[in-house]
Amino acid sequence: MPIPGKAESPRASFRAIFANAVCPQEYIDLAVTDWKDITTRISELTAQPFGPARARNIGGGCINATLELSDGKRRYFVKLNKASRLEMFQAEADGLAELAAAGSIRTPLPICSGIVGDQAYLVLEFIELGGGGDGAAAGRQLASLHQTRGETFGWKRDNTIGSTPQPNGHCADWIEFWREQRLGFQLQLASKNGPPGRLQQRGARLLELFPALIDHNPEPSLIHGDLWGGNLSYDRQGQPVIYDPATYYGDREAELAMTELFGGFGNAFYGAYQEIWPLNAGYVSRKPLYNLYHVLNHFNMFGGGYGGQALTMIDRLLAELGH
Repeated sequence: MPIPGKAESPRASFRAIFANAVCPQEYIDLAVTDWKDITTRISELTAQPFGPARARNIGGGCINATLELSDGKRRYFVKLNKASRLEMFQAEADGLAELAAAGSIRTPLPICSGIVGDQAYLVLEFIELGGGGDGAAAGRQLASLHQTRGETFGWKRDNTIGSTPQPNGHCADWIEFWREQRLGFQLQLASKNGPPGRLQQRGARLLELFPALIDHNPEPSLIHGDLWGGNLSYDRQGQPVIYDPATYYGDREAELAMTELFGGFGNAFYGAYQEIWPLNAGYVSRKPLYNLYHVLNHFNMFGGGYGGQALTMIDRLLAELGH
């Protein structure tokens, strides 16, 4: 989930955005005994002694505190947040496990989660990330991931997109799923986050008409769900790694659309994806409808100019239908 910037400039470098991110410091003031509880849990689950360990703040987000936990021999990646956010971490761990089980593209393996003191934590495999990498490999591996099929759209549990709840109730019909559990849900949140206005009114009209915009009956594919440039990187060997998922089974086009929303992954990535599993011609027209979900989510999380951006997208979509 991109950190809020200028809504009118979605292609800003995610590295520059991260460089200015403020780590939630209130989440990392844990007592020594709390860290011992975490290191003991890691030792139990990995069957290898771990600790005593030191935590190093590595920042990088506006939702969770993120740290490196090391005893000099082994390292782990730790996320911290309020205790009420434990379920969010548990859903993230399940999502990473689901992606890893597909065997297509690397993800950090979840180790454990829980509550210490008044804070929730999630411990993940620490992957040393490098600079550049093999974009073509990322494209091929993502196409392979999307070939992992589900029986219905949705997932076994609800999760979050950024810090926003994301419902994933099982649904056999893709149009119904996207209307009710994606756009409809975000528009309901928008109504709660501000007074009724043109965004909500035009959004309601779009929900009535948008099946004609999709005109599409895909099979459920396993997708990352929040795949922008900040959630794909490369390890020291140049191999792709994805993380911070909002996992569910959906239309793979929704995933590809988001990869283009905040700058894109480069020609090598898209060319390699198309070689494995070409997109059909209708993708270009459906892309704005899918990306509207993420712009609405940014409005609900951060406010500001994202509301105007969402309204512009809705008006353009309705104009295509003569409304």
